[in-house]
Amino acid sequence: MNKNGPIVIIEDDIDDQDILNAIFKELNYKNKLIFFGDSMKALEYLTDTDTEPFLVLSDINMPGMSGLELLEHIKQKHRKPPPIVMMITAYGDIDLAVRSLKDGASDFVIKPWHNEKLIQTIKDALDKKNNKGLK
Repeated sequence: MNKNGPIVIIEDDIDDQDILNAIFKELNYKNKLIFFGDSMKALEYLTDTDTEPFLVLSDINMPGMSGLELLEHIKQKHRKPPPIVMMITAYGDIDLAVRSLKDGASDFVIKPWHNEKLIQTIKDALDKKNNKGLK
């Protein structure tokens, strides 16, 4: 796990981007935050860059390519899949949660979230990866 790598956030809602920015400041991560409002541009970055992300956070309901499709493409095309992918959605559909977890997401958060819940979910997901011995 590249603990110094960027945190890539794929979210088309500017207000949610601002909330996530504030949450990561509160968590005191020093990692660079990279925001994408478009899944295709995020996939291009994740596929073409040599930098391994520390965390990838993606909304499921995105224009063009959904977060689930993005996760699928990352697994197929990325030479080294990002260590953590968390799917965030406004829909409380348990089928989407199960599918995202089966496809490799570390966790699933339902919008609207409470900041404390999202903070704990992020910490838990990172702990899961750390406990699996990833470096």
